[in-house]
Amino acid sequence: PRIRSSTSTATTSRWAVPSAIEHGWPALPRDFYRRHPAMVAPELLNKLLVRADGRAARIVEVEAYAGHEDPAAHSFRGPTARNATMFGPPGHLYVYFTYGMHWGSNAVCGEVGEGVGVLLRAAEPVLGIESMRAARPAARRDTDLASGPGKLSQAFGITRELDGADLVLGDRGIRIVSDGTPPPADPVVGPRIGISKATDFPWRWHVPDHPHVSVRPRRP
Repeated sequence: PRIRSSTSTATTSRWAVPSAIEHGWPALPRDFYRRHPAMVAPELLNKLLVRADGRAARIVEVEAYAGHEDPAAHSFRGPTARNATMFGPPGHLYVYFTYGMHWGSNAVCGEVGEGVGVLLRAAEPVLGIESMRAARPAARRDTDLASGPGKLSQAFGITRELDGADLVLGDRGIRIVSDGTPPPADPVVGPRIGISKATDFPWRWHVPDHPHVSVRPRRP
């Protein structure tokens, strides 16, 4: 069944929230990720990031990073111990530490050795919201729970320990699934945020007029 996205979604105990399998939500297949990240990214919008403990959120903002063709990518200069997961099989989770305090979560794309992926920038919590509130005590409202890459990772308890997790098989209790909600027909497209190189690449996408995105356009 499809979940109706709403900031007023009723909260449920983490132990009572059914898993993605019980909901009948299929994980995105490996071939979905085996493409250029700029193709994968907009199609990840409105998919669900889920954890085995019942937390689930709809992905509403993403950015593509494209290895050797992208000076802003961690993988631009080749593989290191830090970014090794990006050069592995598609459909895995690449987790990195940034600004000395935040974790970023990425879906690995392309072929083995390419070092490309999609950053999950923001999501709308839909299930297990109480667990996310407990993980994000600094959030003053539910729209702040996962409205940014670091916030999203914190809300889902994602740290370096989940680096390399298989998002298709769910070997560490985290997947990206579909509940049948299609991506927006006309997502907002623009430059990526918080980078100093390749700032002209239009590789950020988000759901139009969504209150959970990290940075919303200023009103005229």
